[in-house]
Amino acid sequence: MDSLKLDGKLVNKPIESTPDYMRKLFIMPDSSDRFVEFGVHLLDLIHDFFKEKGGIHSSISMEDLAGIFNTIEMPREPHLIRDVLDEIKRNIIKHSVKVANPYYIGHMTSAVPYFMILLEMISVSLNQNQVKIESAKASSFVEREFLCWMHQLIYKNPPDFYARHIQNPKIALGNITSDGTISNITALTLAMAKAFGPDHRGFRGIRNEGLARALDHYGCRQALFLVSTRGHYSICKAGSILGIGNEGVVRVPVLPCVNKIDINKLRDIVDKIRKQDRIAGKPTKFVAVIGIAGTTETGNIDDLNALADIACELGAHFHVDAAWGGGALIMDGARDMMRGIERADTVTLDAHKLLYAPNSLGVCVFKKVEDSKYLYHTSNYIIRKGSVDQGRFTIEGSRPFACLKPWASIKIFGKTGYKLLFDHARKLQDTFVGLLKRDPVFELLNQPELFIIIYRFIPDELCLLLDQLMKEPKKNAAKITAVNRLINQLNIDLHKTIRDHDMSFVSRTQIESTKYAPRKIVVLRAITINPNTEPDMLKQVLREHKRMGINLWKAMKKNAPEVKSLLVAAQ
Repeated sequence: MDSLKLDGKLVNKPIESTPDYMRKLFIMPDSSDRFVEFGVHLLDLIHDFFKEKGGIHSSISMEDLAGIFNTIEMPREPHLIRDVLDEIKRNIIKHSVKVANPYYIGHMTSAVPYFMILLEMISVSLNQNQVKIESAKASSFVEREFLCWMHQLIYKNPPDFYARHIQNPKIALGNITSDGTISNITALTLAMAKAFGPDHRGFRGIRNEGLARALDHYGCRQALFLVSTRGHYSICKAGSILGIGNEGVVRVPVLPCVNKIDINKLRDIVDKIRKQDRIAGKPTKFVAVIGIAGTTETGNIDDLNALADIACELGAHFHVDAAWGGGALIMDGARDMMRGIERADTVTLDAHKLLYAPNSLGVCVFKKVEDSKYLYHTSNYIIRKGSVDQGRFTIEGSRPFACLKPWASIKIFGKTGYKLLFDHARKLQDTFVGLLKRDPVFELLNQPELFIIIYRFIPDELCLLLDQLMKEPKKNAAKITAVNRLINQLNIDLHKTIRDHDMSFVSRTQIESTKYAPRKIVVLRAITINPNTEPDMLKQVLREHKRMGINLWKAMKKNAPEVKSLLVAAQ
């Protein structure tokens, strides 16, 4: 191991690039000792990163990082593995974000179990390609079993249903994808194929003839997706890719503070579109109604039963984006929160979120197994007709054996283990909400359901002023807007200060669905799923943020005369 010890300096030992040397890089060493040495060394690097004291982010600037990685020409000559590992340690690991830090509560990315490192090594070593059985033999069957578990988690069909289909190569219970975006695109591709399928009049379907001919053949004015304003941006990506464009994705307002789609406004929008259809003399095809089970910004869940009813009335595909919340169905009580998800034609969920797998793995499950045939395609050289290849039903081609990680994790944790993780996340959520409610300098701005809390810092005098103005919101509209604009800037400054201080981390966003609607409010966003976080740490986080906010407010009043004049004018 002495030869592998790193001293922070590159060893510029010349290597002769020969066919024999290159072959050695692809062949496992005859003795496992050498391989184990590198493996142990690699694990030491990772272990040191997790045990290193200090902040969540390194202090290096973006400019300095750009300066490190600015070599224009790719390396011509080979380098020793240990030298490259040294560079990785100095320039990459050292400046990576410590997302497992217990004070890192700002994003959906969190700590993962240590055994994921070992599973990743297995997956990389095997290098299976899930597109075809010839390059993914056992792993194809593992993938189907995992898809069965996810399907059963959502739809709860009888055991005989799963006995028939768990390893049925003629259909697919769903798709493993690279992430939630591809899962949503998969579901909406399926929806488009169903909406404009082949018929007895000679139309060969939208997949063959395209959107323009499909609309013309079916006599439709346009094709639309319906989703709330809290819908993930991947829905608009799907609209662009599938030809209906961003404007084909109709955004429906949500209920203030609740952040669930406003069903009444959805019906009003549908009625308005139908009136326009009557004037144009052609109907709109409502391709898909999309519900959300765990909005990205606020973690809230739409009324899925009501959306299922509307989808049925419109003859539309019902898709539920549960990328965030789907895994929580393992949790006691989550089934009640997501009533109606079992009525969805397709559901997206992400294993790299609430199943605590590393980035990234998405899942799209199909309620009706025969719907998988709307995605069916073949190729003479790889996914031939009559084969049992997973790639016949997927949008993506080559895919890694990524599902090994959540498949093994479910076995290692079991449902009982996951419930304990969710119980801890719920305890953290309730603790954080309680702390916010008890401290008047913080304003809670959502009703948390799935571990996401949005709030903002608001100084006492601005809080009292805003409360007074909100008693007559119409009369005081301009003053309310001005005060909120000031609070927005204060919270932007607070978030930057939190980042600079680097002892904790929450994220930041801007939403319109608060009691101050339609004004856009800057909010801080905390996510309480980190298993390493403890309730007392949340108290420390808010104490720190309160102190920073008060200091910023004092400086703002002292150094910005316009703030004082605004306060006087608003009173």
